[in-house]
Amino acid sequence: MLLFFLLIKLPVIAFETGGERFYLKEEAFELSWIHSVEKEEWREYYERNGQTLLLTETHFKTFGAGVPSDGTILPSDDGFVHMQIDREFEELNLTVSENAQTVIRTGGREIPLHALADDYETFQISVDYIHLWNYVGGKTL
Repeated sequence: MLLFFLLIKLPVIAFETGGERFYLKEEAFELSWIHSVEKEEWREYYERNGQTLLLTETHFKTFGAGVPSDGTILPSDDGFVHMQIDREFEELNLTVSENAQTVIRTGGREIPLHALADDYETFQISVDYIHLWNYVGGKTL
């Protein structure tokens, strides 16, 4: 039985920055930030999909630089353009700053990533499989 607990690994979404590693146990999250040019909020929705992250949708207010061109526009009435994307990523490299107000929303919580790192630090976000003892006692978001 002890061997079982030593070998079992559970999937998490890992956020790594400056040598620190945080774990998100939820299977999905919303990434939100203020666009540097438009000064409007952008939202992206990700799901853990096996060993990858799946970008399912993005929400933005205006078309411009950086807007995906291959997504499907979805009906909406909240002032945002909703676009279905369905694109897989092995890893995301995300630069955060106080200006961009980069936030993760998941499980009814809002986690300000910009408060966990210095301005213009990068987070590497990926799916990882961690041992049960790290799952229970690791740094979670």
